Amino acid sequence: MTDVAPAAQVLRGPSILDRVREWIPAAVLFVGILTAWELAVRVFSIQQFILPRPLAILDQWNLHGTELTAAASYTLVEVLMGLAIGVIGGLVVGVATARFAGFRDAIMPFAVAVNSIPIIAFAPVFNNLFGLDKPLSKAMVAAALCFFPVMINTVRGLLSAPAPAIELMRSYAAPDREIFLKVRVPAAVPYVFTALRVSATLATIGAVIGEYFGAPKISLGQYIVTYTSYLNFERAWAAIVYACAMGIGLYVLVVIAERVLAPWAADRSLSAG
Repeated sequence: MTDVAPAAQVLRGPSILDRVREWIPAAVLFVGILTAWELAVRVFSIQQFILPRPLAILDQWNLHGTELTAAASYTLVEVLMGLAIGVIGGLVVGVATARFAGFRDAIMPFAVAVNSIPIIAFAPVFNNLFGLDKPLSKAMVAAALCFFPVMINTVRGLLSAPAPAIELMRSYAAPDREIFLKVRVPAAVPYVFTALRVSATLATIGAVIGEYFGAPKISLGQYIVTYTSYLNFERAWAAIVYACAMGIGLYVLVVIAERVLAPWAADRSLSAG
């Protein structure tokens, strides 16, 4: 009887309290970094144009929260558009690449080469193609950054399906479609969610960088550029923190979706990490 409770606990997985405990070290480290940052600026009299104090940045949040929220909302639309385009395109091309070996041999070197292009090169190209002040041009920068991680991980995941399981399905005369849905797709899910976590942050970076090269003043990237040029670095840093919060928020949403929709994939990714 003494072994039943531990076994049941293992089957249920970690409790909510265990989840909270996992975040305590990160929270303590975060508070420690902010405290050290604030003290270093004060003790060493670091000028605000080099590194503003966290409390000064917080003051800008309180003073200009409405403007910052409006700018972040505008950029968030571009980020979500880019995520949708990049993820859907990456999944479709990834499935086709895994299915056809000839196509895979042709596109994979090209995908790796394009993925190595610096992000700053995409922004002017897409601004010219889709319009300097159009959200689609920034969304396409974000989509380009999301597309290749999703595509490559989808291919890796689909091809990582265990050979014995595939052979077993074929021994029962299962069609390719059933093998794909019941063997290859579950094997690919952890890889796809890994790509989605990466893409959540890359899309935010892509949209903001795209706005640096031209966008309406309401956008987050132009907000940072404008107040940096005015030497109002506390306000610019407040916008940067908003961008960071946006990326982290999307990352957390992907993690939550993974735990809800594919808990086996979340457990596998945690054990691998």
